[in-house]
Amino acid sequence: MTGVLFEDIFDVKDIDPEGKKFERTSRLHCESESFKMDLILDINSWIYPVDLGDKFRLVLASSLREDGFADQGDWSPLESGPSRADSFEYVMHGKIYRIEDDNHMEGAGRLSAYVSFGGLLMRLQGDA
Repeated sequence: MTGVLFEDIFDVKDIDPEGKKFERTSRLHCESESFKMDLILDINSWIYPVDLGDKFRLVLASSLREDGFADQGDWSPLESGPSRADSFEYVMHGKIYRIEDDNHMEGAGRLSAYVSFGGLLMRLQGDA
């Protein structure tokens, strides 16, 4: 698929391990099946409830447009034409605000990407 930066299936290993901070949100700790990536993801648990042991598909894309071209800035479900969002129950739009390389030793280190979805946060971490 054009515009897809990352895609994998994640297993939910823990939910709110530090305790529930907000009534409508949960922090998921997950592990990917294919790439052995670690994921910490905040979700709106009222809209999209998730249970321990559930699996979900995560797709990071540069655009919701199926052809991969840049979005016009705003997205509306009323817009005509196919959207990548049509294939999913839960979609978030965010901004990558930090990328860290934990390369303290020689060889491959761990790379972490941090994303903010308007207050909900994500950290995707894996071997570089």
